[in-house]
Amino acid sequence: MTNPETSSKAPWWRGAAIYQIYPRSFADSNGDGIGDLPGITARLDHVARLGVEAIWISPFYQSPMADFGYDISDYCAVDPMFGTLEEFDALIAKAKALGLKVIVDQVYAHTSDQHPWFAESRSSRGNARSDWYVWADPKVDGSPPNNWQSVFGGPAWRWDARRGQYYMHNFLAEQPQLNCHNPEVQDALLAVAKFWLDRGVAGFRIDALNHSMHDPMLRNNPPAPDDGKVRTRPYDFQLQVYNQSHPDILKFIERLQALISSYPDTYSLAEVGGSRAMEEKRTFTQGPARLDSAYGFDLLYADALRPAHIAEVLQFWPDEPDAGWPSWAFENHDAPRALSRWCAPDQIDAFARMKMLTLLSIRGNPILFQGEELGLLQDEIPFEMLQDPEAIANWPLTLSRDGVRTPLPWMAQSEHGGFTSSAPWLPLSEQNLSRAVDRQEADPASLLNLTRHLLQLRAADPALRRGSGEVLLADETRLVLRRELEGRSVLVVVNMSDAPAAWPEAIPTGGRVLAALNNAECALTLGTLPAWGALWIIEGETA
Repeated sequence: MTNPETSSKAPWWRGAAIYQIYPRSFADSNGDGIGDLPGITARLDHVARLGVEAIWISPFYQSPMADFGYDISDYCAVDPMFGTLEEFDALIAKAKALGLKVIVDQVYAHTSDQHPWFAESRSSRGNARSDWYVWADPKVDGSPPNNWQSVFGGPAWRWDARRGQYYMHNFLAEQPQLNCHNPEVQDALLAVAKFWLDRGVAGFRIDALNHSMHDPMLRNNPPAPDDGKVRTRPYDFQLQVYNQSHPDILKFIERLQALISSYPDTYSLAEVGGSRAMEEKRTFTQGPARLDSAYGFDLLYADALRPAHIAEVLQFWPDEPDAGWPSWAFENHDAPRALSRWCAPDQIDAFARMKMLTLLSIRGNPILFQGEELGLLQDEIPFEMLQDPEAIANWPLTLSRDGVRTPLPWMAQSEHGGFTSSAPWLPLSEQNLSRAVDRQEADPASLLNLTRHLLQLRAADPALRRGSGEVLLADETRLVLRRELEGRSVLVVVNMSDAPAAWPEAIPTGGRVLAALNNAECALTLGTLPAWGALWIIEGETA
C-alpha cells in the first residue's frame, strides 16, 4: 500500500530543499551597507534558479539589534533598516511568482528589553503583564535566585530595581525570558503567528524552541561532567536540566501547530539545541498534532565530516510512522563555514562538491545557507570590527558568528562585491570575492552550477527527495546510503577522504549513474573511489 507521507501526494515540504537568507548580508538596495527586504526581492531569481522549494528569512522585525534581530521589540513590524511591511508583501508576491515558499523566523523564548510588554512587566509587581516574563526574588544575601547561566556568558539573571527582583535571560540581558507557561503569553504569540500567516508566509522556523519554558521551581542545574573539551563559558559547566526543556512545551507546540496547519500548504521547523537535542527533536515532531520538522547542531557544529558521525546522527531519527521528518544543515548564521572547518585549503574545491552531494543525499530537508552554493569560506574578522556580542564576550575562544555573516558577493570586480554601493556592515574578503555569483555563473564547472544540477536531479527523483534512508556502510572514510521509494532505489556512495578508497565489497557496481563527482564514475570499472569521490547510482537500471 502506498504511504501518503512519501508518495506524490505528500505535502510540498517533505523532502523540500530550503535556502536560508540572512537579511543583513544578502543584498543592500539603498546603499546603507546593510542588506534589506527589497534587496532580497531583487535577487530572488538567483535563489529560484538554484532549484530550492522555499526560503527561510532570518529576523527582519523591529529590534534594537543587540542580538541582530533575535531581540524583537515589535513582532508585527519590519525594522526600518530592512524596509516596510509593504516591501515584505512585495517580497511575498515575487516569491510566489517564482514558485518559492517563504518561511520566516519566530522567536518565542524571549523578546527585547525594549518591547512594550517588558516595559509594562517591569514597571511594577501588580500590572496586567507582571507575569509575562520570568521574575524571581533574590536570595536572602541578594544574589540571583539560582545558579542558571546564560548561553552568552555570566548568570542568566539581571537585577531590576523597579520591581526589586531579578529577571531571567537565557541569552543576552537585553533578551528577557518570556514566561510561556502563562496562557496569555501563549495567546499573544499565537496572534503574532496568525499575523504573518495572514500575510502569506508558508510557515515558520522557530528559534530556540526548547528554551521557551523553564522549571517554575527554579531548581539549580547540576554540574556537567568534564568531557575534556575546552570550556569557554560558565554555561558549559552545567547540564541544562531546569532552565529549559520543560515538558509543558509540548502543549504549546500542539496549540501552535493547530494554528499553522489550519492554513494550507504550511510548514513548521523547530530549532533544537543542547545535550538532549536528538530526543527533543523527535518529541517535538511526533505525530500530526506536533511540528512538521526539526533540526539541531549535530552536523552544524561537527568538527569534521565523518561517515560514522553521519550514521550515528541518522540512527537517532529512524524512518518510522509518526516519527517526524528531519531537517539538516551544515552551515547557518550561527555556525562557521563548513569548508573552513572540515578540509585543508588545498582540498576545498573537490571537498565542496562532495559535501554538497552528501547534504542533498541525507533523508530529510536539506537547508542551504546563503553562499554555501558558492563555496564561501569563513572570514576572519579583527576584534575591532566585530559586531557579534557572543564573539566580543568570548574573544578569542569564540564561534565567530560574524565570520559566516559577511555579505554575499554578487560581482567579483565590484568594490563591495555588488552587495552594496557603500561600506558594508562587515567586510568582504578577497577569498570570497573570487567566488562571486557572476564569476561562477560563467563557469560551467563551478560549484554554483553543480549545486543547481544536483538540486534539479534530486527534485525529480522521488527516492532522493522523499524516500526511506538506510545506512549500508559507514567506516572511517566511506559512507554508503540507500534511498528507496516504491521500488525505486538510489545508492549514495561517498569517499570522505583525501586518498583513494576501495569500492565497498558488499555494494554492487551495477546500475545507472545519476551523478558522479570528482571522477568517481571510474570506480565502477576500476574498483577504487577517488579522493572525495561521490556518486548517485540508480539500482536496477542500466546506462
